[in-house]
Amino acid sequence: MKSILSIVLFSLPVFTTMAQKTSPAPYVSKVWVADQGNGTYKNPVLNADYSDPDAIRVGDDYYMIASSFDGIPGLPILHSRDLVNWTILAHALIKQPPFEHFSTVQHGNGVWAPAIRYHNGEFYIYYPDPDFGIYVTRAKTVTSKWSAPTLVKAGKGLIDPCPLWDEDGQAYLAYAYAGSRAGIKSVVAVMKLNSEGTKATDEGNIVYDGHELDPTIEGPKFYKRNGYYYVFAPAGGVSTGWQLVLRSKNIYGPYERKVVMDQGKSNVNGPHQGAWVDTKSGEDWFLHFQDKDAYGRVVHLQPMKWVNNWPVIGTDTDNDGKGEPVLTYKKPNTGKVYPVQTPQESDEFNDNILGRQWQWQANPQATWAFTNAAKGVLKLYTAKMPDEGKNLWDLPNILMQKFPAEVFMATTKLEFKPNMKLENERAGLVVMGRSYASIGIKNKKNGLCLFSAVGSDADKGKAESETIVTKLNTSTIYLRVTVTSGAECQFSYSLDGITFIKTGNPFQSTAGQWIGAKVGLFAVRDTATNDSGSAEYDWFRIEAVK
Repeated sequence: MKSILSIVLFSLPVFTTMAQKTSPAPYVSKVWVADQGNGTYKNPVLNADYSDPDAIRVGDDYYMIASSFDGIPGLPILHSRDLVNWTILAHALIKQPPFEHFSTVQHGNGVWAPAIRYHNGEFYIYYPDPDFGIYVTRAKTVTSKWSAPTLVKAGKGLIDPCPLWDEDGQAYLAYAYAGSRAGIKSVVAVMKLNSEGTKATDEGNIVYDGHELDPTIEGPKFYKRNGYYYVFAPAGGVSTGWQLVLRSKNIYGPYERKVVMDQGKSNVNGPHQGAWVDTKSGEDWFLHFQDKDAYGRVVHLQPMKWVNNWPVIGTDTDNDGKGEPVLTYKKPNTGKVYPVQTPQESDEFNDNILGRQWQWQANPQATWAFTNAAKGVLKLYTAKMPDEGKNLWDLPNILMQKFPAEVFMATTKLEFKPNMKLENERAGLVVMGRSYASIGIKNKKNGLCLFSAVGSDADKGKAESETIVTKLNTSTIYLRVTVTSGAECQFSYSLDGITFIKTGNPFQSTAGQWIGAKVGLFAVRDTATNDSGSAEYDWFRIEAVK
């Protein structure tokens, strides 16, 4: 049975340094592939931080979006034909409004849990900014230019919107409240929209109060099936909760409740918040996240079935109507076997646009980067640390991507070209979170040197601790971080790209604000100048640990 539902997408003018990129062939990760090649898959299908996923099927194609917070470009749109093999197809948000506000780092702010729907031949993405309200953006195709985000409803603390167009054409929006802004949480509300789904036409009504049974209920996804209105919603907390489903014959309730999936005897904690999708063959599936701390919120795929007009998600061995997550399972029947592919990770920097996996910490400026395809390098210009900045946590021009697996190795080749009239220009490789660590090249009065740094409790404004490792007689160096189980990181460097020397003690990576740790590149200076130095990155590669 198909659902009646829709949600909105959006974007802004394309920034040249972060324009969308078309991959010539499917990318296959060297560190995590969910497709096991024998008709089965393993979870997570996306072993990276795609928080609060929502997804739809349009014809043979599946599209998934996720929270992006302050990362730009934002609202990543992933594509799959079989729900197991995914690629990053586009971004709906190329620059985040209000533009001046997001020109500085806004950890944990920006795009919270969004929703995507296809309605009347158009894609919609609705996303909340907890400080400004609920936005919508639209596009005829996901890879075309998205409309400028429009405020559907202004207000603080309005979060997690999901639309539904009823049979009579009336549009509704389910949403929740962020206690930090609204002064209330653990409730689900519904408001009416105009027929286009672009403006709220009332103030909304609370339809479910979860304080007693389902604290921290949020992230509602709105569907209609067999005459019932359904709200799929996570409750109980990000890392400890369960997947709740509410149903009613009346859109405003009263709603019956049922827990349809929890951790059970599995090792998948807090399994909830996601999207119900179906296949042309009539199967039902559910995409949801699992919070893995420094690794972020990774995405699992669960089988789903309907029993007495209630969904059962995962495997229900005791037939009590409540499932638990699977770790391996038969792939969805989509009528065809599709090539193995995974989201992009490595980048050779041979094109005039960056890979879609990269994000800045704020709305980018044109002077931050030059994708020099003729030379096959990414050139980052050193940008001045903000006057109020205490450490790299506050630096907007860090170019980063998500951790791609529990165990991996990230290596880059860097040629540093500082302005020799300045001192303390520096560039390198960083693992970013509330605490961070980095390795790189720095110019001093007596020449170049290799340094390592740790920013403990960087989010609290503490200055980083720097160690000079060695003086350098070359401006070209290879930098590496090896991430092992438990998100422990070991930095190293090489002068020839073959023999790597460890630097410092292992660093325990930490999550950021609502996100997992990230790995990336930076170029920064402390002083103003009329011409900055630069760092030329020849390539960035994610590989298996040797």
